[in-house]
Amino acid sequence: MLEVQAHQQLKHLLRGEAGQWEHQLTLSRLVGRSLRRQDRTRIQLSAGSSDRWWLALLVPLSLRSDHTVLVLEPTQHQRLLHVERPRLLESGLRLGCWTGFDPPPGDQIWLLTPQQLLDVYRSGQLRSDDHLVIPEAEWLPDRLRRAMTVKIDSHHWEELRAAFPSAGEGLLDLHERLSRQLVAPGGGTNRDLAMPESALTMVCDLLQLLGPTPQPWCQLISMDRASWASWARVNPNTLQWSWQLQPLEPLITLESLFLNHPWTLIHGDGGCRRHGDEPNSDSEELRIDLRDAPRGETLPIYLPRRQPLPNTEIFAGHLLEQSRRLILGRSGLTGVLVDDPRMRQRLCSELAAEFGSRVTLEITAPESNGVICCSWSWWLSHQHLLPEPEQLIAAMLPIASLEDPLTAARVESLKRQGRDWFRTLLLPEALATLIPAIASLRRSGGRLAILDGRVRGRSWGEQVLRALEPWDSLQRLRPD
Repeated sequence: MLEVQAHQQLKHLLRGEAGQWEHQLTLSRLVGRSLRRQDRTRIQLSAGSSDRWWLALLVPLSLRSDHTVLVLEPTQHQRLLHVERPRLLESGLRLGCWTGFDPPPGDQIWLLTPQQLLDVYRSGQLRSDDHLVIPEAEWLPDRLRRAMTVKIDSHHWEELRAAFPSAGEGLLDLHERLSRQLVAPGGGTNRDLAMPESALTMVCDLLQLLGPTPQPWCQLISMDRASWASWARVNPNTLQWSWQLQPLEPLITLESLFLNHPWTLIHGDGGCRRHGDEPNSDSEELRIDLRDAPRGETLPIYLPRRQPLPNTEIFAGHLLEQSRRLILGRSGLTGVLVDDPRMRQRLCSELAAEFGSRVTLEITAPESNGVICCSWSWWLSHQHLLPEPEQLIAAMLPIASLEDPLTAARVESLKRQGRDWFRTLLLPEALATLIPAIASLRRSGGRLAILDGRVRGRSWGEQVLRALEPWDSLQRLRPD
């Protein structure tokens, strides 16, 4: 059977290698089983396992490649083609990779990005027995949401006016009315503003009178307006704006894709499931937990009991003072994580005035005792390129802001359903970011500092602390 062949090939490939991952062979057998049975399998790994699944996944794929679609991000494409595939070839395993828009003609895996998967599905190129294999599936909703983005710029309005001269005056008047509403609030930087609720209705009413329209306008007519977020990205210096639309829950919008195809999802542990992060299925699926056993050692956490809340005037001063104390005397890498761009840049400048060039803003080549000020998403995307940190400073938890139009639209949708939008959406997604972000601390024996006063001051803070277990309170800060 495919499982046995994959097990034997991987065991031979790993022979003599030190520091092997304990779930390597098990994962390979499970992937082989799913490919052979053409079923729906969900495999959960521990946070921080992003570099461990490659061989266990690729060995069974090299043994059975036909009618298999491997969905990877562009950076993962490069790693597969330039790192992992040559390693397989050295061991005598040949993995054919087809990257064209049409299905592969022979025994090759069909290598697609989330955007390409969406394109081939919409065009009907995806065959009914194509098996979808998706690693890092916890980020699939975000990646599909970006791929499904509908963007309308100024030149799209001009193209529409050129295609329908009789409606040119009405289109120009509508564009000018929307522009006045969007630029009226003022402001000196690019910003995202929710589009008026009537904008999509007015545009669709006009498009239906015109008949068939070019891309991207034709997508607006068939759009379920209640399940899409709509906002404008405004540049007040030029008074130009682009219209952005994204689905609230892309896996619900693309439900038929996952109902009509077998799939294997490999996803990391986020401590708490993100809202809308799994495809619906009308049949039984196999769920397998390959998370590592709980570690015996505890994570030291510096979490003072009395800290100001992020929306108070004294929070910025508190953040700077505590960060100075935490960085002082550290000989290893420190990451300072905060999503608010203005707060992040201000904190980076103030720390650089204190500690000099060792303080940087989102770069992957820090000094040995460097301090990197970055967003949570940047840290998740780049931590594999960095030395393991000695400490992480969570200036603010990665809770999405309601000022973000997409987040606001998702929250409003949950409110209409009468659901607890914070515990259903914002808190689970914050934990799904927090847990993998600190996974490297447990490996390095580093410490975590949480400077967000909400953890101690809000009832849901206990849920955050439970997700971080095992941990131990760090009462005093001592330099090396």
